[in-house]
Amino acid sequence: MFPLQKYKNKRIAVYGMGKTGLSAAETFKKMKVKIFCWDDNKNVRKKIEKLNFNVSKFWQDKNLIDVILISPGIDINKCKIKNFLKKNTNKIITDLDLFFEFNKSANIISITGTNGKSTTCKILEKILKIAKYKVKTVGNIGSPILYSKEYSKKYFFILEVSSYQLQYSKLFRSKHAAILNISSDHLERHKNINNYIKVKSKIFLAQKKNDYVYINHGNKHTKKIKNIFNFKKIKSNLTLIKKSEDINLLKKIDNEYFKSGGNIENLIFAYRIAKNLKINEKIIIKAVNKFKGLPHRQEVVFLKKNLLCINDSKATSFDASLQSLLNYKNIYWIVGGLPKLKDHFYIKDVKKNIHKAYIIGKHTSFFKKKINNYVPSIISTNIQNAINDVSKDIKLNNNLQSTILLSPAAASFDQFSNFESRGVYFKNLIIKKFKRQKNV
Repeated sequence: MFPLQKYKNKRIAVYGMGKTGLSAAETFKKMKVKIFCWDDNKNVRKKIEKLNFNVSKFWQDKNLIDVILISPGIDINKCKIKNFLKKNTNKIITDLDLFFEFNKSANIISITGTNGKSTTCKILEKILKIAKYKVKTVGNIGSPILYSKEYSKKYFFILEVSSYQLQYSKLFRSKHAAILNISSDHLERHKNINNYIKVKSKIFLAQKKNDYVYINHGNKHTKKIKNIFNFKKIKSNLTLIKKSEDINLLKKIDNEYFKSGGNIENLIFAYRIAKNLKINEKIIIKAVNKFKGLPHRQEVVFLKKNLLCINDSKATSFDASLQSLLNYKNIYWIVGGLPKLKDHFYIKDVKKNIHKAYIIGKHTSFFKKKINNYVPSIISTNIQNAINDVSKDIKLNNNLQSTILLSPAAASFDQFSNFESRGVYFKNLIIKKFKRQKNV
């Protein structure tokens, strides 16, 4: 990356020194500008001092800093220096802004939404690679975006973009911007669904007339974008995504992964973007038929005779679990964890598919209340107990095709460090329990 003249003589603060903050600090360091770093965590500060970064309480001198880059995890309303940041919002930028300034000439495709971002990014990546384009997928799905060093007019960046990144961004713009769907999520930070919609919608507000925006016409919350932001004011080319309009596409797809509603939705977004990139349909179909799903997203862990085991640990809200609950039958559902604020459970719509629910985590009473009126449930407390409880119940229904489904509809942090570790733990237990059993 090359130094940008606008930052050459600036004094820059980086607040929040996790992966993103560190990538920003390293980027500024290469530009040989004066950097002041801070993290509220004492242990993190010790680590960055060892990396020879200047740790400084930069907010104590109100005239010291010209630019403040804040990490996505920083909530201005709750952090320790909130008063300083609120008075200096005009100085705040994000890693998205800096990335855009380095890569204005590249083709940037950004994907946001509550569910399906990673899968859609990877479908697009597969299509572009089969079409022989140079492409890199970055953001929440991979390494911090500022570690991406390639930039050219022929290069494609696919960005998975979160609401946390978008919230304080000012400069970021992408050639193609998609909002897959919106459901109640991260409301502990955004307060209400309308604020969440506004933040997500920032992905297209900076676009120009030659850019493209893609919005889900079938999602009740993305429809609200029309009320919050008049579609006529959108400068870019608007594409409303409707699943019903792509029946002919689905007839050409020979990939079991695209049998569920959520994955079909992801596919159609990727397809529409690829078509606007003038990629031949035969190449798109070839790529899609070769696509393999990501781990922890309706991932088949075990399949033998009458038993199917699915790892859907990435489902951290009920809306995310809904696609799995719609997609399978006779489900032994392992559910629970750290519930999302104001999450709604529409069990009535899927109760016919659920044989029984096994509640895990430290908030069992919350899930018991949500589930109990619709399907039988027991409290298993943890995944290992749940699998043992399921195994006993399946033996009583041995002649039926059964699905053991880990789709927690909750965050993992009450028992695991992240959804990946939760999914890996589940997979290991399933393989250990059923792999050597001959008569499952």
